[in-house]
Amino acid sequence: MTTIKQMFQYYGIRYSASRERDAQRGEVSATTIVMAAALVALAISVGAIISSRVRDKANSLNLG
Repeated sequence: MTTIKQMFQYYGIRYSASRERDAQRGEVSATTIVMAAALVALAISVGAIISSRVRDKANSLNLG
């Protein structure tokens, strides 16, 4: 039974250390949020431009 008790103690200590390390990482800064929002906006605009060009090209094809 002592081996099982030691295992539970070990995993308890590892869990506590992991939680402490996660708490010390800090919060996400406002700059990170702004940069992420800018990248999302850029990706959406690039997707819209590509979509419109593909649609225009498809409409210009003479199939008949």
